[in-house]
Amino acid sequence: MTVRLEQLRRCHIAVDLGAARTRVYVKGCGLVVDEPSVAAVNTRSGALIAVGAFAEQMTGRTPDYIRVVRPVSGGTVVDIEMAQRMLRHLLGDKLRRQLRRKPRLRAAACTPHDSDPLAQRAAVETLIGLGARRVELVDTLIAAAVGCGLPVEKPSATMIMVCGAAATQVAVLSLGSIVTAERMPVGGNAIDHAVLQYLRQNHQLMLPSQSVRPLHLALRGNGLTSGGPVSTEIHGRDVVTGLARSVQVDTAAVRQAIHAPLTTVLDGLGKVLRDCAARPGGRPGRVRDHDGRRQRAAAGPRPDAAGRDGHAGAHRGTARRLLRARSRGDARRKDPADDPPADQALSAYGGTGGTGHPWTRRAAHAWCPGCRCCWRPC
Repeated sequence: MTVRLEQLRRCHIAVDLGAARTRVYVKGCGLVVDEPSVAAVNTRSGALIAVGAFAEQMTGRTPDYIRVVRPVSGGTVVDIEMAQRMLRHLLGDKLRRQLRRKPRLRAAACTPHDSDPLAQRAAVETLIGLGARRVELVDTLIAAAVGCGLPVEKPSATMIMVCGAAATQVAVLSLGSIVTAERMPVGGNAIDHAVLQYLRQNHQLMLPSQSVRPLHLALRGNGLTSGGPVSTEIHGRDVVTGLARSVQVDTAAVRQAIHAPLTTVLDGLGKVLRDCAARPGGRPGRVRDHDGRRQRAAAGPRPDAAGRDGHAGAHRGTARRLLRARSRGDARRKDPADDPPADQALSAYGGTGGTGHPWTRRAAHAWCPGCRCCWRPC
C-alpha cells in the first residue's frame, strides 16, 4: 500500500472517508467536500433524505420510518452502497459531470494503518462505483504527513499523530514509508463517551453526543490546564424526571474524567518511541563499489563462499556437468573415497550423497569401471 508522491500527483480526486467526517479534494478546485459521514434514509421508500451536517442534526430526533446511518465505521466502509449514495449527494451533479469528462479518472483513498484486505477492497469498490478507473490506496498516516507539509521523503525521522473519531494512530516516518506505527482504539468518540458517563453519574444529566460541543469549546486552548475556565454551563435532560435543565460543570472534574482515554494514547506514543530506540541500525544489503559492481555489505561471509574457491573453483564447469550427468545415472559407487579429482571437486562444490547441494542429493554415481574417466560404461 506504499504509494509514491508522483503517483499521488497524477490523481484527479482524493477522498478521505473518515468515521466522523468525509473530505473530498479535487485537483484544480481544492477541498470541495468537508461534511460529517452521516446519511438519513427513509426506510419505507429507501429514498435518501439528507446527508452531512443536516443529517447529523437529525440524530435522535427522527420518526420511526427515518433512520440515520453512518456508512463508515472506524475508517472502514461498512456499507458500500450507502457510501456511494452519500458521496454522490455531497459532490453534486455539476462536479460529477465535470469528473465524468475525464476518460482516465484516477482517485486516491485513505485507509487506516494495517487495514485488512477486505477494508481496502471496500474503499476501492466505493470509488469505482463513482466512476474512477484507477484507485490508489494511501495510508492515513502518510497522507496526513504529506498534507501537513512534513519532510516525508527525507532520510530523517518524522513523527505524526492522527486523532480520529474511532482510533488514534501514531507513526514515525522516514524515506517515504512507515518505520514503526501503533494504532489505539481510542478517539474522539471514546472521550465523548467518558464525558457523557461523568455527567450521567455525577449530575444525573442525559444529553446526546452532539450536545457535548459547548464543553469542547470551553476546554479547547488552555481549557485542559489550570489556567482555563473554572466551569461551564451544559444543557441536557434530567435522568429521573426527564425534564430539561442546566448544570454548571467543573472543568477540573472533566479533565479527570477524560484522563483514562488520554493515558491510553500516551501509552501508545511511548511504545512507538521505544520501538524506534530498539530498532537496529540497518540490515546488510547490496552496495555498489567504485567500479559499478555490486558487493555485499559487511555482514560476514556467504554460507557457500568456502565451496566456491580453491580446488572447487578450478573445476566449477566440470562439477556442473557432473551434476547434470549424474541425474541420469543408474548405479551408485560403494566407496566415494576412490573418486577422481573431478568428483572431489564436486564434493567440495556442493557435496555428494545425502548432504550438500540439493541437486547432488538425487544424483547417482555412474562412473565407468573400466576407464574411470567418463560416466558411461565403455
